[in-house]
Amino acid sequence: MISSFRNFAKTKFAGLLVFIMIIPFVFWGMGSMFSSGNTNNIAKIDNENISTQDFINYLNNSGIPEKTIKENLNNNIIEELLSSLISTTLLELEVKDYDIKISKNTLLKMITNNKNFVDEKGVFQRTKYEKFLLENNQSAPSFELRLKNRELQKNLFDYIGAGTVSPQFLIKKLFEEENKKLEIEFVNLESFYKKKDSIDENDLKSFLEENKDQLKVEYLNFSYAVINPKNLIGIDEFNQSFFDKIDQIEIDITNDIPFKTIIDNLDIESKNINNFKYSSDKNEIEKKIFELRNNNFDLFEIGDNYVLYNIDSIDEKEPDLKDAETKMEIIELVNQKNKYDYNRNLLNKINNNEFSSSDFSKMGLNKIQTTKLNSIKDNTKFQINAVEILYSLPLNSFTLINDEKNTIYLARIKSFEKDTIDDQKLKEYVQKQNSNIKNAMLKSYDLFLNNKYDVNLNQKTIDRVKNFFQ
Repeated sequence: MISSFRNFAKTKFAGLLVFIMIIPFVFWGMGSMFSSGNTNNIAKIDNENISTQDFINYLNNSGIPEKTIKENLNNNIIEELLSSLISTTLLELEVKDYDIKISKNTLLKMITNNKNFVDEKGVFQRTKYEKFLLENNQSAPSFELRLKNRELQKNLFDYIGAGTVSPQFLIKKLFEEENKKLEIEFVNLESFYKKKDSIDENDLKSFLEENKDQLKVEYLNFSYAVINPKNLIGIDEFNQSFFDKIDQIEIDITNDIPFKTIIDNLDIESKNINNFKYSSDKNEIEKKIFELRNNNFDLFEIGDNYVLYNIDSIDEKEPDLKDAETKMEIIELVNQKNKYDYNRNLLNKINNNEFSSSDFSKMGLNKIQTTKLNSIKDNTKFQINAVEILYSLPLNSFTLINDEKNTIYLARIKSFEKDTIDDQKLKEYVQKQNSNIKNAMLKSYDLFLNNKYDVNLNQKTIDRVKNFFQ
């Protein structure tokens, strides 16, 4: 369904004003669904209850649109948001347990010294502060509470990691590992793959047979009508009369009024589409209907129009190799599978110590290239994750790596050269190693929290919340 702030949009100009506003999503009246016993609690941490209303407030403050939540229910968005709220609550309990506090004067200094709220001379300007609050749809108390909570959490983490000092040898080791120069020999594997033009009909048929369930193509039969002020109320203005009619369409959908009846009552034209198969060059409206196929009858907004659609049927069919576009898609899949199989077999040989330097020399005859990496951040040739893998391996190791275009290479670490650390770099790596140790301590602290607190979820209440969005 459409969730727009229509009452504000009495004209096209007003609609633009609404577009640039940040308005939090509010679940009006949802709390009344949960009224008795433990059904009002969605989770419990030791003796601390997290009520449904707490969770609703958390969702409201998150600013996540209702549509986003609805579309991601099957991706466990409710559980993830609840997990985030539980984590926040755990930290609040820890702040309370360690008696960490922030005075009003400290909070005031944080606001008045914020670079967003001061002029060129560094003097706090209340008008800038108030403008910030208005632009972000926040009140001063709510902003200051969030600022206070963030600072309390920061102080908690600083307290947990206090006194972190790294030994000199670890600092030096980290610097050497990240800044040594690697000489790399590599071979582009593209010439070793089976050529796309050598894939024949038998290859395609065999691939289809092996993957027939996964490769079935969905074909849709549906009808839709494009709705705008011109064809609905006879003028080009997005006024209240137009939105009243849109609201009535939504009500009719909810009441299962047939698509044809709605269209006939509105006296607007509809379009019938048969055997629609998704492809990137298709009509944007029809592609959107395909994406929304799990809901067979609905209304959505696209550009300056609304679209009412009804999906009559969805048929799954095996790919038709007589269709040129489909055939090219299958050829591409077979080509990618051939590459994957080749890479996997080669990587298995490397991991099982069945690939030697002589194998590399034979394989790379007249094809071996050489390059030098200056540090673990040097991604001029290879993708940064591939560079990090290379820096984690010993001398003469083999591995498969890729570049930004996803070209795959077989690589060997031929040699490395250590760099010396200067005073400026030393300061940087002292902080970096201290940060690494602190992060390790915080991971341990996370495990400590898991053992310290007993967290229980009320699955029935979670299911009720999820049902609300369906």
